[in-house]
Amino acid sequence: MGGMTEHKDLLTTPQKALTINLDVPKYGTFAEIGAGQEVAREFFQAGGASGTIAKSISAYDMVFSDAIYGKAPRYVSRERLTLMLDHEYKLLVDRLTATRGATTNFFVFADTVATSNFKGTNEAHGWLGLRFQTEPGGPPSEIMLHVRMWDKEAVLQQQALGIVGVNFIYGALYYRKDLEKLIESLRDNLGMDRIEIDMLRFAGPAFENVDNRLMSLYLVKFGLTNAVMFGQKGEVLQPSEVLYKKAILVERGSFRPVTHVNVDMLNCATAQFVQEPLVKGKGYVVLMEITMNNLLSAGALDASDFLSRVDLLADIGFTVLISNYSEYYRLTSYFRRYTKEMIGVAMGINNLLEIFNEKYYDNLEGGILESFGRLFRNAVKLYIYPMRQEAFDTYVAGDQASPGATAHAFASNVLINAKNVRITENLANLYAHLMENHYIDSIVGFDPSILSIFSRDVLRRIKEKDPKWETMVPTPVVEAIKRRGLFGYSEHPVLDGAK
Repeated sequence: MGGMTEHKDLLTTPQKALTINLDVPKYGTFAEIGAGQEVAREFFQAGGASGTIAKSISAYDMVFSDAIYGKAPRYVSRERLTLMLDHEYKLLVDRLTATRGATTNFFVFADTVATSNFKGTNEAHGWLGLRFQTEPGGPPSEIMLHVRMWDKEAVLQQQALGIVGVNFIYGALYYRKDLEKLIESLRDNLGMDRIEIDMLRFAGPAFENVDNRLMSLYLVKFGLTNAVMFGQKGEVLQPSEVLYKKAILVERGSFRPVTHVNVDMLNCATAQFVQEPLVKGKGYVVLMEITMNNLLSAGALDASDFLSRVDLLADIGFTVLISNYSEYYRLTSYFRRYTKEMIGVAMGINNLLEIFNEKYYDNLEGGILESFGRLFRNAVKLYIYPMRQEAFDTYVAGDQASPGATAHAFASNVLINAKNVRITENLANLYAHLMENHYIDSIVGFDPSILSIFSRDVLRRIKEKDPKWETMVPTPVVEAIKRRGLFGYSEHPVLDGAK
């Protein structure tokens, strides 16, 4: 990995580009569409580019672009980027292997990008990819990422793209043995208010042991994005491709592990959501969401714990969102980037009361009223799952009780729901307004026999080898926990009376 030891501290963009230009074995093609040759320009300006750049191309005209790379559904898309990498890498290897293949690590960098138009009405974003050899004559590996540019002016977006591109290539060539460092370095020389990277994927022999879900989580950890998404097969998804113009229903939780209650809550909420007049006949997406605060609750990120939760949710067919949005109004604002359709949020009584906890809004000039104005604007509804009286009383009396709740004298067999929960007196009228205008609704059709199930009890029973935990979670989850030995599971259960 020539140049790494000597140049690891050269963090400016020109120094990174020059380091690569002077690294003799590294040689390749730059193919850029849509925002000028911003990345190649950084290498040309750094000096010594003839040692790195075999060819630089920018096919702006659609006819030329299609003639070179073939047609794709969209010009700024992962499909288009793949066509570019395929074409240019084959061309590079075919033409230069005979003359320099024995001493050269070939690479192709490609991007397809849209900066802001003159009216500023389009999305400024792009796909970047690097296909590269780690040794002469070796098979290629590949990294792809999706970037959003937040500068208001196109020229600044182009500049940001050039910096990200250099960071990307430098990291792939010199930091691939330390992927956390590679990901963190993508933001070098850029403020976090200028770019966002919301999707990242590694492939090929150099990354055969890499879990792309964990790599995506590092994007959130290092502030490169506030949310990442995983599909029902555990694959990394690009959020805009999933959420674009869709109605969205989301349930937030720890899912450690996912229980019958989690699934029942979302299934019942979905049944009500799809009957909403604003949703009927339209495409919709159902998500399970975990916040970074939850993942970091123990003080540090536990990779195996994170992957276990995502795997279990995928096993029962759910799409998973990991976000850095502690407040619900920030989560719904994130969805509004991609859709104007209705948004539903499924939650339990405890989460509802936390929303009415005013301490969370001290950072807002308008306090809780401002937060609710942001949360409930543009067709947002909360679907509230009930709680047993005894569980509610425990919650209210416990250390984690919300000041938004007050205890009451309901009989112990009464279920606390959105209609009979008592909100602290100074917010009671606000809550009544939200109920009367159908911003909040009670979930119906739930299974009352499972309301006493809590994730913490499942975890305790697993660790105590109490087989009753198996009745508290879906069958695929039972099988997965046993198969993978998750959450401290081991064989030899403790039978009743043997404790």
